[in-house]
Amino acid sequence: MSTHILALTGGRVLPIDAEPLDDGVVIVTDGRISAVGDATTPIPDGAEIVDATGKWIVPGLIDAHVHLGVHEEGEGWAGQDTNEMTDPVTAHVRAIDAINPAEIGFADAVAAGVLAVNVNPGSGNPIGGQTIALKCVGRTVDEMALRAPSGLKSALGENPKRVYGEKKQTPSTRLGTAAVIRGAFVDAANYKARHAAAEEGKPVDRDLKLEALVAVLDRRIPWRQHCHRADDIATAMRIAEEFGYELVIDHGTEAHLLADIIAEKNIPVIIGPLMVSRSKVEVRNRSIENPGLLAAAGVTIAITTDHPVVPIGHLVHQAAFAVKEGLDRKVAMESLTINPARIMGVDDRLGSLTVGKDADFCVWSGDPLDVYSRVEVAYVDGEEVYRHQP
Repeated sequence: MSTHILALTGGRVLPIDAEPLDDGVVIVTDGRISAVGDATTPIPDGAEIVDATGKWIVPGLIDAHVHLGVHEEGEGWAGQDTNEMTDPVTAHVRAIDAINPAEIGFADAVAAGVLAVNVNPGSGNPIGGQTIALKCVGRTVDEMALRAPSGLKSALGENPKRVYGEKKQTPSTRLGTAAVIRGAFVDAANYKARHAAAEEGKPVDRDLKLEALVAVLDRRIPWRQHCHRADDIATAMRIAEEFGYELVIDHGTEAHLLADIIAEKNIPVIIGPLMVSRSKVEVRNRSIENPGLLAAAGVTIAITTDHPVVPIGHLVHQAAFAVKEGLDRKVAMESLTINPARIMGVDDRLGSLTVGKDADFCVWSGDPLDVYSRVEVAYVDGEEVYRHQP
């Protein structure tokens, strides 16, 4: 099998983990980045050369909290597989089993430069199910998968309270939701202890719900905590400290009110969606200024659309508006690339133009944070997967 070498030359290269390069070079060998440098970088013999003069070469953007493929747009109930709202604890359900790779949202993502996402179950349950990190191109979810599971989704606040309150069952309050989560973790800890104490030849019966929760307790996957209001964020941190797991705050509408505490605890916040109405009480303090406030306090942030709440094509626009309201430009690009990659546990493969990583990047007409810029060509594993047709 012959080696395929691709060389992009002349463009402004934005590595993310290093300083930008004008008149830069990116070389790809068999789907991996093999060199990133200035114009003096040698081009291997036989390379396919792409002239990117006047363009920007940028890593594929990443949205760490979406419902692509499980909440299909325009399909009504037939394409709605976001929430298994038949039990408050559904830790055993997996987003991977409901994703339709043919959903139009994946094509929208690629056209907007978003080449990888983390697909989450919804927030109707206190414990909603297992998430998956995946690329946005592929025939089956299995070939798209980067890490599965990449986390376990949980929800505090209005959503589970409303869903189960309307059913007249627990949890119908915030305190009930916290109690359900604590009870599930106690059950998981007991399950783990029974396995450890089991005598040889007398195995403990498997329990898929508890196995998923044990993975969180063992810090093999993070706890992806949906929470908006500051008091719910405080509850999320309280329970995480009680059980010792890795916490990621999803949404974090009022996280800026606790930014110093969150930064001290080194908890990342996936903030957003930002371009939405104040549709419920717990998001009344939604503001485009909040990402900048969090970042200035030292919190690691990633920006999300929560697609389809905000169409995924507007991921980069949310970051641009946040820059207008005070977010540092460099941090804005990190919040769309390396930060979500780290939160998802795939930064060894994605998030920057770094030698050895997957060659997933886009050629933009200009600065991605300029609303007039667009993706002209997208590459995944060094192969062209999209080209803008004027």
